[in-house]
Amino acid sequence: MRAARVAERAETTRSALVAAARRLFVEKGYFDTSTEELVVAAGVGTRGALYHHFADKKALFLAVFEQVEEDLLAAADTTSSSSGDALARLRHGLLGFLDASLQPEVQRILLIDGPAVLGWREWRAIEERYGLGAIHALLDLAVTEGTLPDQPLDVLAHILLAAIDEAALFIASADNPVSARDQAVSAVDQLLAGLAVTLR
Repeated sequence: MRAARVAERAETTRSALVAAARRLFVEKGYFDTSTEELVVAAGVGTRGALYHHFADKKALFLAVFEQVEEDLLAAADTTSSSSGDALARLRHGLLGFLDASLQPEVQRILLIDGPAVLGWREWRAIEERYGLGAIHALLDLAVTEGTLPDQPLDVLAHILLAAIDEAALFIASADNPVSARDQAVSAVDQLLAGLAVTLR
């Protein structure tokens, strides 16, 4: 019983740190947020509590980053259209990510601070873990449906993921993100239309 209470308190502390970090990293950015501010905002007492759960501030950022990715994935699963062929569903999912890139926490945590804090290689690996499988599965389904010619899908999935990541980065760094989003949607639509052209 005591062990269960200790574990529950530990999880409560960890959750408080992640929630506080998620808010502060959006408001101030990773580099302008101190560990002292994180501890105070989380209400966990001292920095010792932070370092008990996370090796350093970067590890806490990674936990926040993963949480935002998981929330995006859950939202995509909830709102994804079950109707239409696989390519239409792929378009829906990719454009949904472009819409999400207008959200402050997606912009700041995933697209602006993410590559800078984690480094390009780690950032890219996480993006692949969350996005590549879903893209590949829909491409595979499109081949099965006969709406996409049979072809090596690994490279195509990587190309589409790279394109959508770059489009989201374009939106996040634009002076006018809404206008940039419209331009990105147009470009991605043309890219996806190119896949359909090969079917004629």
